[in-house]
This record gives sequence, C-alpha cells and structure tokens, in this order.
Amino acid sequence: MTDSNLRTYTRENETEEETTSQADEREQCPECGGRVISDAEHAETVCEDCGLVVEEDEIDRGPEWRAFDAAEKDEKSRVGAPTTNMMHDQGLSTNIGWQDKDAYGKSLSSRQRQKMQRLRTWNERFRTRDSKERNLKQALGEIDRMASALGLPENVRETASVIYRRALEEDLLPGRSIEGVATSSLYAAARQAGTPRSLDEISAVSRVDKMELTRTYRYIIRELGLEVQPADPENYVPRFVSDLDLSDETERMARDLLDSAREEGVHSGKSPVGLAAAAVYAAALLTNEKVTQNDVSEVASISEVTIRNRYKELLEASDSAAPA
Repeated sequence: MTDSNLRTYTRENETEEETTSQADEREQCPECGGRVISDAEHAETVCEDCGLVVEEDEIDRGPEWRAFDAAEKDEKSRVGAPTTNMMHDQGLSTNIGWQDKDAYGKSLSSRQRQKMQRLRTWNERFRTRDSKERNLKQALGEIDRMASALGLPENVRETASVIYRRALEEDLLPGRSIEGVATSSLYAAARQAGTPRSLDEISAVSRVDKMELTRTYRYIIRELGLEVQPADPENYVPRFVSDLDLSDETERMARDLLDSAREEGVHSGKSPVGLAAAAVYAAALLTNEKVTQNDVSEVASISEVTIRNRYKELLEASDSAAPA
C-alpha cells in the first residue's frame, strides 16, 4: 500500500517536472537562452535579447473587431451573421440551399433529394407562419428587387424595410396593394438618404403605376409622420455626370450653376430632376464636352423640351448672380 502510493507520487512528480521543463523551453530562446515574448502585431514569437524569431505566422484567435470599453465590446460581440431588417425574420431562421449536393460537392441520391425537398417545404412553412409574415416576406423581396434595379445602397434598403414594417404594424395596408406601399417606402427612404430617384425611374421598375405610387406615398408620409425634405437637384448631379461619363470639372460647374439658381430663386416650383439635368447639360457646354440634349434626356428620363427651358434659365441666373 505504502509502496504503490510512493510510486504514484513519483510518477506525478515526473510528469509535473516534464511539463515545467517544456514550458521553460518555450519561454527561453534556443540560441541565447533569453526570454521570448509574443508580438501579436506581427504574429511572431521573438527573443527579447537577441531578436531571434522563434515562431512566425501565429494564428490570431481573437475577434476581427476592436472595442475600447466594456459597453462597446458587448455591443460588437456576436455569434453568426448580423440581423437585418431586409428579411422578414431578420435573418434568424435557417436557410436550406436549393443545390442537391453534399459538403463535398457530390450529388445526393434520389432518396436524399426527396428528404431535402420535404425539409425545404417544412422550413418554408415554419418561416412564414401567418399572413403578416407572408405579407412582409413578399414586400421585402419587392423592395430588394427594385433597389437592385435602381442601384440603391444597403442603407436605403434597410430604411425602406423599416418604413414598411411601421406601415404594417400601424395597419396602413388595408385598401392598398403590397407593391404600392413597398414602392412608396423605397421612394421615401431614397429621399431621406440623400440618394433620390425620380418618380419616373421608380415607376419604371415598380409593378404599380405612377398615379398609385404618388397617392400611396403621400398617405404613408402623412400617417407615419415621416420628415422628408424636398429633393435637392444637386443630389442628382453626380449620378447624371457618371452615367454620361463627364469630367469632375463639369460636375463642379453644374453645382455652381445650381447654387446661382438657388440664390436667384429659380428652384421654386421647378422639378429637381429637370434642374439637375439642365445644369449638367449647360455645364458640359461651358466646359466644351460633347453631350447632346438627347443623351441627357435618356439618362434623366425627362423630355428635351424641359432641358432646353431649364438650361436657359440657369444660364440667365448665373449671369445675374455674377459680380459686375
């Protein structure tokens, strides 16, 4: 009894000594015996005395983000993909891919394909459990489709999704189509974000006509109390200049023309899209860039007559605002 206890104690001591010696070897430089330190910035372990790189390309097991206080750390900490308002369930449900292949890229057998199809069907039923969720799923898909066609950024899509959710919660949809409210939400979100699109552009990608869009838009704005400022013609200028492949000098000149027109009161009662298109056309003429009224008309989706009328007014306002 006593001998076995002694033997067990001896083995434990030997194991502890081996572990200690291995740890000491890792903490000592193999060349000079100096102390080694971990350089997290360069992912290396180096000797503090001689500078020998003991290990390199270490794996950083920490997060990819930085936090400067406890609150920020708790806010950024996450598991899985971030939630988004662009999905009816905020992206918290499971998605089953449509490809009938396994993790190695091999095709599934007939029996497995049938099983996966049943799982997809039940998963879809669980994701949309009532009419409200089905409504939301259809509307958010419509918003994403139109935003993609118009080239609108993610923040506009998120804002439009929030506006539609509010309209649904406040029971504003009865008597109005899902597509009409979704289109109005996207139009309002684009104007709020400073990346407006004209009614004609929105109508071109929407499933509702212009009359229904304007009527639903006014109703949504009024009932939700949204603060949407009048569209600024300068917000349209960068997109028109980019689509026409014009220079930065032309863009600056167009902004100057619009500033002069604002000082002279030309903006009042005029379509911001027409003013922006006319300013780009006039600026192109002043900077000797080749662009026709038809080119600008196609990009801005307005008539050439509007461009002719507005660009003359802009030039007159610029002459009036110029110092004598």
